[in-house]
Amino acid sequence: MNGKVVSVNISEKKGTPKTKVDPGILIENYGFQGDAHAGHWHRQVSLLGVESIEKAKTGPKDGLCHGVFAENITTEGIELYTLPVGTRLRIGNCVIRISQIGKECHEGCAISKLVGKCVMPREGVFATVETGGEVRPGDSITILK
Repeated sequence: MNGKVVSVNISEKKGTPKTKVDPGILIENYGFQGDAHAGHWHRQVSLLGVESIEKAKTGPKDGLCHGVFAENITTEGIELYTLPVGTRLRIGNCVIRISQIGKECHEGCAISKLVGKCVMPREGVFATVETGGEVRPGDSITILK
């Protein structure tokens, strides 16, 4: 099963929608250069499928777009949240390892205020960076065995 990168997104401040970048620079064991969520921890990179964003569009808000759920990489073609923790993904020339599925949203989150019901707690995926480099829209995503 292969997928692709739809969008690469970063934000300078936590709890806010991200803006598109091309390319995004992944730093080994850190995350995306310039992103507020990057650091030496288990949630260096966040991913969300466009399929999950489409589900959210059936909710009360219109105009949802890539990065609005604060995901670093918007994907297409892989149900990320069904992959087990520890799964490694090659994205372009980079390699990441899934470290967490879903998350607990905090009260007063700017994103949930903007979009209503957030899909990140159920379908968002977090990863650590094993091999850094550039990530661009259109890059292929391959599940590594």
